Amino acid sequence: MSNHHDTGYKELFSYPELVRQLIEGFAPPEVAAMMDFATLTDHSGSYITPLFGEKFEDKVWSVEVKWDGTTQRVFVYLLLEFQSTVDHRLPIRMLHYVACFYDHLIKTHVTTARKGMPPIFPVVLYNGSKRWTAREDIYRMIRPEPPGFMRVYQPHLRYYLVNESAFSEEELAERDTPLSGIFEVEKASKDVDALQTAVKRLAERIRAHPEKARLDEVITRWLKRHLRRLGTEAEKALEQVNSLVEDNAMLAENLQNWAEKERQKGEVIGLQKGEQIGLQKGQRLAAINLFKLGLLDDEQIAETTGLSLDEVKALRSDQPH
Repeated sequence: MSNHHDTGYKELFSYPELVRQLIEGFAPPEVAAMMDFATLTDHSGSYITPLFGEKFEDKVWSVEVKWDGTTQRVFVYLLLEFQSTVDHRLPIRMLHYVACFYDHLIKTHVTTARKGMPPIFPVVLYNGSKRWTAREDIYRMIRPEPPGFMRVYQPHLRYYLVNESAFSEEELAERDTPLSGIFEVEKASKDVDALQTAVKRLAERIRAHPEKARLDEVITRWLKRHLRRLGTEAEKALEQVNSLVEDNAMLAENLQNWAEKERQKGEVIGLQKGEQIGLQKGQRLAAINLFKLGLLDDEQIAETTGLSLDEVKALRSDQPH
């Protein structure tokens, strides 16, 4: 697992309901169509990878799928990425993680090298703000591309990218699930008014879900962790909220109070900036008038107006001669 892993997200995807919402709402439809989500089984664990020297705790689920009249178990390998910058090593990491997981299946006697390895559907869930630019198949990292007869010998492993920031508000609203509501909250976090609206919609989606009690508990915990990143006042807004569904009135009131404090803070900062700009404008105008009188040197003008000597010299050089 990436060192930037978010424990709140790890807990979210410990619930089969949210894994199902991820696959049904954000993966290719043909993938979801062949899965029997009632058979979802959690296989997550901790492994030490010799290549990267780190412990990774990715979420790994298996699910029964049907194709060509046969039933087989497929492993969904979910890599959670929470980095402000894109990791261009990710195709190498993913290849290594999958190889380590296959090795784990052999060591735990789930299968043998002779029997063969089960299919894996590798998914990368990325919630960073930067545009995703890493290659999505390790083969695309091989440069220059080898001639035709060599290509068959190159490594191939493609992962499926779910990039939260790539989805519009309309696209997330169409999915209308608690998970899409979580994505909306993350996208809205820089705007307190939009965040209020997103949290309200999230609570409504949880309330409408058949497993609302389970989801309410885990998503409330996630939201508290999430708001903690936005500062002390945001964290206090949810301090006494234990359920997004049951404490809806308290939640709405607390978020409204927080939003009002943020607006007031913004107005004060804006006023202070305005006052500062007005003061600087007056200082420059006074210096220009003193230039015209020609009675004071630059040091005296700086002392009189409160501008720095460098500012006075720069301002003089800008004056028409």
